[in-house]
Amino acid sequence: MNEVRISALRGVELNVLNLDESADFYRKAWGLEAVAREGGVMYLRGSGAEHHILTLHEAPRASLHSIDFAVQDAGTVDALHAKVAGLGVEIIAAPHALPAVAGGGYAFSLKTPEGQILNISAGVAKHDFIYADRSKPLKLSHIVLNVEDIDRQNHFFCDTLGFRLSDSTERMDFVRCSSDHHSIALARGHGAGLNHMAYEVPNFDGLMRGAGRMKQQGFNVEWGVGRHGPGDNIFSYFIEPNGFVTEYTAEVEQIDEAIHMAGTPEYWAKKMPMPDRWGMALPSQLLREAMSGKLTEERNLRCEDIISRKLAS
Repeated sequence: MNEVRISALRGVELNVLNLDESADFYRKAWGLEAVAREGGVMYLRGSGAEHHILTLHEAPRASLHSIDFAVQDAGTVDALHAKVAGLGVEIIAAPHALPAVAGGGYAFSLKTPEGQILNISAGVAKHDFIYADRSKPLKLSHIVLNVEDIDRQNHFFCDTLGFRLSDSTERMDFVRCSSDHHSIALARGHGAGLNHMAYEVPNFDGLMRGAGRMKQQGFNVEWGVGRHGPGDNIFSYFIEPNGFVTEYTAEVEQIDEAIHMAGTPEYWAKKMPMPDRWGMALPSQLLREAMSGKLTEERNLRCEDIISRKLAS
């Protein structure tokens, strides 16, 4: 019997302070396209076939809403739901039909040990038309989560959901659910939160073109251009209007399950003491603060203060 597990990363869902402002950023600067909107929720696609890779929810506070994953079919949705429920995992929503505005399909939702919501789905519509613009994201490549207990989160993703460990460094564990080196990375932190999200563009030239568009739109490259160790991917990092960190990436290592051996923290400390193989790029202090969640929290507090003053006047 085949292992019941997640098979792909589908997208990310964010709570944002201003839906129109956030949508403008992701469409005009980041290179996504809106496919549907219903009330205070907007769905945006990349240049690949996935119905949407980003969902924006207008909310009083900016935060990670949830992460969307795919499984093979509706039967796997039911089987995985039964498995995790039997293990005592907190279920947010039992298997149910998804709305047509979100591409349809069949899904359930659960919560990780540190509180992140994961949506597991099958049968979501795909786009027939694929864009040829290499400067725009094809798909969501990976998400990095700040975690309080990295071993607990690692065991949850690998033992419960069927991820595999690709590499481990002193700072992060990299786990995969597909041939991509990592779909999720777990960063040791002082609490749970979103570290960053990475969108894959077709090649190095596309990454540079995307980074150039961002600079022309007034967004600085806060880290890069460089090449990581684990994953071997090229990167450039930016900060978007809600204080989240968003990355263009390309040339992500593809894992051969038959021969891959996960690197240890000792291996990576010896092989590559810097997070950039090329030795050229270091993250800005502003980016470090954004990765920790500090910038998003500052913007939440500023928004709350503005609302309070309006109510008091």
